[in-house]
Amino acid sequence: QVQVVESGGGLVQAGGSLRLSCAASGNIASIRVITWFRQVPGKSREMVARITGDDSTSYAESVKGRFTISRDSAKNTAYLQANSLKPEDTAKYYCSVLVAYYPDVFWGQGTQVTVSS
Repeated sequence: QVQVVESGGGLVQAGGSLRLSCAASGNIASIRVITWFRQVPGKSREMVARITGDDSTSYAESVKGRFTISRDSAKNTAYLQANSLKPEDTAKYYCSVLVAYYPDVFWGQGTQVTVSS
């Protein structure tokens, strides 16, 4: 099995930055895709950023130019550098990990990001 743990969330003022981490551990041959999502209570989960095994990245329009996803394959960890944060970025951030030879993605428990105005 695979465990996923997010960290790095917190309370920050508008314009500030946070660096979120998504660490996967367990029986991992290789990681295919890591995706960051965010969710606000009462709303559907939104894809924020994605990075593939060949380091191809994609972003939601709402975060392009402000957020950067990266990964350290040796550590099975992905990072989300979130700059110029806005109050509307407030949400619980989750990551999902698609691991080779497993049929489904693994999810972490999430990390809360709160941006004050």
